Amino acid sequence: MSIDVNNESGTEVDEQAILDIARHALARMRIHPLSELSVIVVDADAMEQLHRQWMDLPGPTDVMSFPMDELRPPGKDDDEPPQGLLGDIVLCPEVAAKQGAEAPTQHSMDEELQLLTVHGVLHLLGYDHEEPDEKAEMFGLQAAIVDGWRAEKGMTGQSPAPTVS
Repeated sequence: MSIDVNNESGTEVDEQAILDIARHALARMRIHPLSELSVIVVDADAMEQLHRQWMDLPGPTDVMSFPMDELRPPGKDDDEPPQGLLGDIVLCPEVAAKQGAEAPTQHSMDEELQLLTVHGVLHLLGYDHEEPDEKAEMFGLQAAIVDGWRAEKGMTGQSPAPTVS
């Protein structure tokens, strides 16, 4: 798996954890091991600009996903998943820090960035949360991936409650 993490935010973040949880999520979703992913960490001004440009919405957001080859997890009967470029995930630590502090189960900025990384991966793979059934599926899968990764790392506790909009 080729995953590139580029921190342009000026905020210190746990880049290794972002890389590790992205790798875990992609493996869990059975994405081809030669697929490529880019994760970019930006400041609030850059995120606001992207949010306005691509979503026509004001203010910075927590995570944005830009799919490339529109890869999907393989079906149960598929022998091998297709290889390709997954796309880009853009994260904003300033928004993540605020969301983590305001969440019912308060957690750190890095924990929120881990959750957002998985959220971004799922969006790249075609998951969405516009409809209640889609939201239940996506957020359930997101929690299972985060909890599984944390269990592998020997971290205690459950994943933070989803704070992404």
